Amino acid sequence: MVFARLRAKYDTTENATCQATDRSATLTLPKQDSMEESKEWLWSKLPPAWAQLLGPERLQSPSFVRLSQKVQAAYRRGRVAPEENQVFAALEAVDPADVKVVILGQDPYHTPGKATGLAFSVPARFGLRDSVANIHQEIKADLGSVDARTGTGDLSHWASQGVLLLNTALTVRHGEANSHRGLGWKVFVETLLQLLSRQTTNIVWLLWGAQAQRYQRVIRNAAGHRILKAVHPSPLSARRGFFGCKHFSQANAYLVQKGRGPICW
Repeated sequence: MVFARLRAKYDTTENATCQATDRSATLTLPKQDSMEESKEWLWSKLPPAWAQLLGPERLQSPSFVRLSQKVQAAYRRGRVAPEENQVFAALEAVDPADVKVVILGQDPYHTPGKATGLAFSVPARFGLRDSVANIHQEIKADLGSVDARTGTGDLSHWASQGVLLLNTALTVRHGEANSHRGLGWKVFVETLLQLLSRQTTNIVWLLWGAQAQRYQRVIRNAAGHRILKAVHPSPLSARRGFFGCKHFSQANAYLVQKGRGPICW
C-alpha cells in the first residue's frame, strides 16, 4: 500500500492549509470492491520526492482521495491525455529541491498523442506552432539565440535542467479543452506549489496569463523568490505583452545571482 510505505519512510507532515472542496465531475467512480485500491491508484504513480513533500496525511485527505478515484475512473473510460504513465511527467523530471523555474500551463493538449505531461511541450513530430512557437520567438529576441532542441517544440531539456513545466490540470479528455478542471486538480496543484515555495528558495516563477497568475497567492516566502508575470503566449494574446517581456534573460540573471546557474533555453 502506497500510504503505508509513505508512513514508514517519512514523518507525518502538518495538515494541508490549501484544503478546498473541488467541483464534482460527472464520472462513474469505481465499484465498492475497488474503492480502496482507487484511493491509492493515482498516488502510487507519484515520484517519491514529491510524495514526501506532500506527505501521507495529505494524500489520504478526502479531496485527494476523490481526485484519485475520479482520475482512475476517467482513464478506465478511455480517451484521456496524457498517457497514464505521463500524468506526473513534470514531477518525474525534477525533484522539489532542484526546481529552479516554475512555468504553469493550463491543461494538457487534448489532441491525441500531443500531450507529454509537460506544460507547453509537444513531441518533436508536431513541430513548432502556437504557444510554443511564440515562446521560441521571444527567447530568440531576448537572448539572441535559442537551443536547437527548443526549436522542435519538445521542451524536455528544460525540465532536465530544473524547469517545472506544470499544468494546473494534469489530465483532459480528448478533444475537450478544460474538461477535467472539475476533477479536483486545483487543490492538488495549490498544495504542491505552496509546499514547494516553502521548501525550496530562489525559484523563478513565470506566470503567463490570468489563470497562472491566480496561483501567485499560494507562493509562500515570496521575498525568497522571483515572480515574473506576462500575458499568455497564445497567438490570441502574445502581442499584448508576452513579446518583449524578456523573462528568459531576467530568469537567468536571477539564477546566476543566487548561484543556481542559468537555464539553456
